[in-house]
Order: sequence, then C-alpha cells, then structure tokens
Amino acid sequence: MKKKFVFAVQGEGRGHLTQAIATYELLTEQGHEVAAVLIGSSTRREIPGFVRQRIKCPVLTYSSPNFVTDKENKSIKLGKTLWKTLAQWKSYRNSMQLIRTTIASLQPDLLLNFYEPLVGACSLLKPLPVKTISIAHQFLYLHPEFEFPEDSPVKEKWAIQQYTRLTAARADAMLALSFYPMARPLFKNIQVCPPLLRREVARQELFEGDYILVYLLNSGYMQEVINWHKNHPQVQVHCFTDSGTVKGKWQYHENLYFHSLDDQKFLRYMANAKGLVTTAGFESVCEAMYMGKPVLMVPVQGHFEQWCNARDAHKAGAGIYADSFQLNTLLEYIPRYRSTAKSFRIWQEETEEILLNTFARVLKEPLQKNAAPVVPLPHLLTGQQLGHS
Repeated sequence: MKKKFVFAVQGEGRGHLTQAIATYELLTEQGHEVAAVLIGSSTRREIPGFVRQRIKCPVLTYSSPNFVTDKENKSIKLGKTLWKTLAQWKSYRNSMQLIRTTIASLQPDLLLNFYEPLVGACSLLKPLPVKTISIAHQFLYLHPEFEFPEDSPVKEKWAIQQYTRLTAARADAMLALSFYPMARPLFKNIQVCPPLLRREVARQELFEGDYILVYLLNSGYMQEVINWHKNHPQVQVHCFTDSGTVKGKWQYHENLYFHSLDDQKFLRYMANAKGLVTTAGFESVCEAMYMGKPVLMVPVQGHFEQWCNARDAHKAGAGIYADSFQLNTLLEYIPRYRSTAKSFRIWQEETEEILLNTFARVLKEPLQKNAAPVVPLPHLLTGQQLGHS
C-alpha cells in the first residue's frame, strides 16, 4: 500500500543529506510518496545544489542549530555554539512552527528524521501527530554494544549521548547506522542498520588511480592541504570543499585542484583515487570502504563525534587517523592497507530489507516491495584511470 513520507534533515556536512537522498530514491522506486523534505540550515553553510537536483519534491529550508567554529573555520567552539543557540531561540521557534505546519498540512504516514534536533525539540514541547523514525550513525552511541574509545572524556560522552537522545525525543524507532553488524541488532527501539549508500556508489567502475582525494568539512583546512602540497608538489591531489571561494573547479597548482561539493563528481573521483583523506564524517568513509579505498581520517578539532568516528572506522578496517593533514601519512600507509570491501558490501546489502522492515514495524503493516534490478558489484581494474571534467 502506498505511503506518504516527510523527511527532516540536519544540513551540516553532506552525510545526512546523502542518506536522505538514498532513502528518497529507495522509497520512490517502491511507489511511495515523499511529500516534502525539511532541511535545517545555517548562515555558515549553503545547502549543496545537488540536493535539489536529486530530490524531486518540495525542499523547505529553515534556521537550525549548528556548530560555531573559530575564525579560521577549523575547530569547533562548543561554548559559543551553546550561547548562539540560546540567542537564536526565537528563530528556532519559528522553524519548529514550520515543521508542525508542514506535518499538519501534508499529514504523512511517517516522518523520517535524519538527526535534525528541532524535530526532537518539537516533540518534547508537544508530541508530533505522526509516527517518527530517527536515522543516524550517532544512535549507536545509545546501543550497549557500541564501545567508545578508551580515552574518551566522560563529559564528552555524556554530552553527545544526551544530544542524540534529544534529536530522537519520542521517536517510535531509531535506526543506528553502523560500519559493521552487531551481535544484538535490535535493542529496545534501536535497530542497527548498514549505511544508507546511494546506488551510484555500487555502480562506479573502480580503478587504481595516481592521485589523493581529499574531502574537507570545514574550508579552513584548505590552507593545511596547500602547505603540505608546497613540500610535495609531485603528488596529485583533488580536494572537495564547501568553501564559497571555490566554484566548480579551481586549479591552484598543476597537481593541486579544488572542487565545490558535487555528489556525482565526488564519487567518480573516489572510484579513481589512490586513497581518501577526510575529516572523519561517516558517509564518505563508508563510500571509501565500499570501494576498497584506504582512508586517512583527520577529525575536526573539538568535534568529539568525528573523533569517535575515526577510531571506530579504524577498528572496522577503513584506514588510519591523524591530527593534521599530512597526506604522506596516507601514502606511507597504502602499501600496508588490506581492503575489507567484500565483508562491508555483504553487510551493506542488508540495508533495504532492514529499512523497510523497520518502517513496517512502526506502521504496523507491510510496505510493498517492488523487484529492483540487480546491480553488479564494481570490478577493480589496475593501471587505468577515467578522465575527469
């Protein structure tokens, strides 16, 4: 039976956005309707253009809490983030009213919340009149089998768990996206689920390239990449960033290129890369694991969530982590890298079934499932490279 969905998405970075796109495509292919996508944004970041290109329904943006960074747009300032959130509370109240009005107008069967805190805040103040499922990697922090790194600060652990609970307040279920399966996949209302990867990830033809791919969450790290490259000009580097100074493609040096965020282009470059350097966001690391590309993870300073991601992904075999963008660390690691792509792909193949079963459990009725064509896994070739735009 056809169902109507509304999404709410935290617009920080690209991870939650690409997860929403993957879910949108899955549901619409199954004949369901996504009536609207609500995206929480801030003045610090623009919603990437590829989101509106891929999602063919009304996309509504509103003001939502976001991290405050230092003047260099590198490290996160938690104290200033809290004060800014309190100072802008009136604006956030208007955003919550938009969420309520949209749900009341569209009357969806299910609201999918991709870690948007204002949905949780709405629910705490007054329950929303719709079944809600919250989806994010961070819900693993509430699962008893997840192990925080041994040297995790107690206050940081407590804070991220409380914030995560807030985003899912009164949710009927939580989907905890994970690099790997767990012995107890369902704990209370937390369902462990593989990553939500777009179909294009599996469709990429893989090559062993001769360049390093870099993804920067905060554009302030561009200078670190430039400084490193000045001492290693022979290494070809392609860097994707949300910096407003980069429009399309910018050639800084004959072997150093900067690109604005583009989901399709980013995947093509990853499929041909020697390895990936990233600020330890969940989604880009999962894409690299699927393709068998070694990863160097450099968590944003003060970003405890990314600090945990880097260590959890290392445990899962994704690669290594460091405190700075010294790309030679990755180059030295690559000969030792042992791909876990095969086991990761097997785990990821369970995504659709777990997702639809969770929706059905919350709705208390099965969702129709149309047969989808089988997409062959990519084949790793050597000594070749695709051309790039």
